[in-house]
Amino acid sequence: GSGDCEPFLSFAPRSSWCCSVRAQETVQLGALGFTMRSIRGAARFGRALVAATSNSSASAVAETAVFPAALAAISRHGTAQSCCPSLQAFGYGVLQGSSNYQTRSFMLSALSADTFDVKVPQMGESVSEGTIAAVLKKPGDAVKEDDVIAQIETDKVTVDVKYTGKAPGVVTQLMASSGEVVQVGKLVATVETGMATPTAAEVVPKAEAAPKAAAAPAAPAAPAPPKPQVSKPAAAPKPEEPAQPAAPGLPIPKPERRVKMSRLRMRVAERLKGAQNTYAMLTTFNEVDMSSLMEMRNAYKDVFLEKHGIKLGFMSAFIKAAAYALSEVPAVNAVIDGDEIVYRDYKDISIAVATPKGLVVPVLRNVDKLNFAGIEKSLADMGKKARDGTISIDDMAGGTFTISNGGVYGSMMSTPIINPPQSAILGMHAITQRAVVLPNGKIEARPMMYIALTYDHRLIDGREAVTFLKRIKETVEDPRRMLIDA
Repeated sequence: GSGDCEPFLSFAPRSSWCCSVRAQETVQLGALGFTMRSIRGAARFGRALVAATSNSSASAVAETAVFPAALAAISRHGTAQSCCPSLQAFGYGVLQGSSNYQTRSFMLSALSADTFDVKVPQMGESVSEGTIAAVLKKPGDAVKEDDVIAQIETDKVTVDVKYTGKAPGVVTQLMASSGEVVQVGKLVATVETGMATPTAAEVVPKAEAAPKAAAAPAAPAAPAPPKPQVSKPAAAPKPEEPAQPAAPGLPIPKPERRVKMSRLRMRVAERLKGAQNTYAMLTTFNEVDMSSLMEMRNAYKDVFLEKHGIKLGFMSAFIKAAAYALSEVPAVNAVIDGDEIVYRDYKDISIAVATPKGLVVPVLRNVDKLNFAGIEKSLADMGKKARDGTISIDDMAGGTFTISNGGVYGSMMSTPIINPPQSAILGMHAITQRAVVLPNGKIEARPMMYIALTYDHRLIDGREAVTFLKRIKETVEDPRRMLIDA
């Protein structure tokens, strides 16, 4: 604009103004002093300064980086008081109106920055709120697409709040804190995108370099020495009384700590107690000789792994056997709804998985149509999601029957609790060598497993429950039955 401007930088606010300085020179904005040491840093500051001090949104700064001299612009208002508050809104924390700081570079390009709002995502059809379990980012952190900013704990799962913008950016503000209850759609954070790559501003106190004597005012004259005073001798301190020992017979308090229950743990407790209060639960037991299944697994596990890329386990056999049994005894797959019985003609089996945060039950869909490889792959995928905390509400919705394998923890026998709103649950237990009397009268040590079926006696009669559990026993003991549907 004016005649003293260098040709390599121009400003286009409403009125013509600009000023430039050479590298290492200090620019004064009223009482504010700092040093620009690079063209890029000066240009970034210039862009922010024009945006902060011009009422026109069309203000622009053009730059070229071919000249070695650094430059800076001075507000047309000419005072730090008028420009600093606006610049602070752009995140220039060094502009505090103090002359004791200098900066070597600036971080942002304010004119090209866009704001992206990060909100609480949908967490499931029946979930409207959750608790902030952890905040993983803080203001100033760089983020890219799918970076997790916070985690929300709901009644069923932990949901990640992700930055979904395509362009990388910087977190500028957080609107939620750990432990806060938030609703779907609430603003969690704001991210500025379209900025230059952020670099940390190096802030150096200028007062350290200046001689302290020059900045300090003249020392006042030394005061006259005080007159000596005669002091009375201090009284001798009283001896401390010995601590009184604790009264005999009183219990010594033991250390303890209190931890607030997570939403997931409270929900599990509520549902299980509700099932106990609602259902007429009864448990029946049986035992399974695992010899044939283990023999089949040992014979084909290498071929199975080579062909399907996943190991052959025991769970797939029990899940497949349960699907056959559910087809033969449909009452176990049904549920009471008011004064009606709803018979489900599909087999969606829930698998109980223990995680550090609590029990979750992902669902395997249409297991009657899956083969052993499909079941094992689905189990591995759901187990990984559960352990990583990435399992969703949809992954756990709609099961008709549950299998719980306490045997992985060494449980020998248990009475599992029904998972509402289902009507039955199968409990698997540890495989142990026990003496068994064979049909020919011989006694041999066989790998045996106790299995338990807890069922709602309001809907399922004892005959149906025993028939169902015996069917699972027969299918697992002779897996060839699943091939010929016998």
